[in-house]
Amino acid sequence: MAKEKGPDHSRRKERSRQAILEAARALITEEPYEKVTIEAIATRAGVGKQTIYRRWPSKSAVVFAALLALSEDADGQSVTLPDTGDLEADLKVVMRATVEEFTDPSFDKLIRALNTEIANDAALAAEFNEKLARPMDEMKKTRLRSAQKAGQLAPDADLDLALEMLYAPLFQSWLHRSRPLTSAYADALVDATLKAFRA
Repeated sequence: MAKEKGPDHSRRKERSRQAILEAARALITEEPYEKVTIEAIATRAGVGKQTIYRRWPSKSAVVFAALLALSEDADGQSVTLPDTGDLEADLKVVMRATVEEFTDPSFDKLIRALNTEIANDAALAAEFNEKLARPMDEMKKTRLRSAQKAGQLAPDADLDLALEMLYAPLFQSWLHRSRPLTSAYADALVDATLKAFRA
């Protein structure tokens, strides 16, 4: 007779999941991405390869899951943007934090690994947009809508374009390693965007 799955089973599954994601992140920071394999992740996590394949179909899916886990806080809730009523100050806090993320060596390697996979995997790109990029953009636009209501942005401001002006130059500079990412650069992007979209 099959054993019933109880709380202990769920806890073991969650511990296993966390170990796999942590192993993937660690290996990506230590090794060239192309050398990281499902077998290596399984060995580092102390699980069998089939344990990974039961959850994720490929290395790219594990990498995405590892990044997605970082986008949640300790309580498993989505991160939120500050709303102090001062849009300029709030955006500068967020953009400086984004610069810190992209200049963190472990995050840099993880997101570069994911971008390598996204460039060659349309299904993964769609999943990335559905589960991470689009929800994050909607969260940011919620903050911008609040600023519109407060008269800090033009009522007809194109919020999608405003986000692109904020983030696209930073992302391109990071991706091409074309300029240093600094707090001053983050502030300059906020200043230029607000100049274009203020009421």
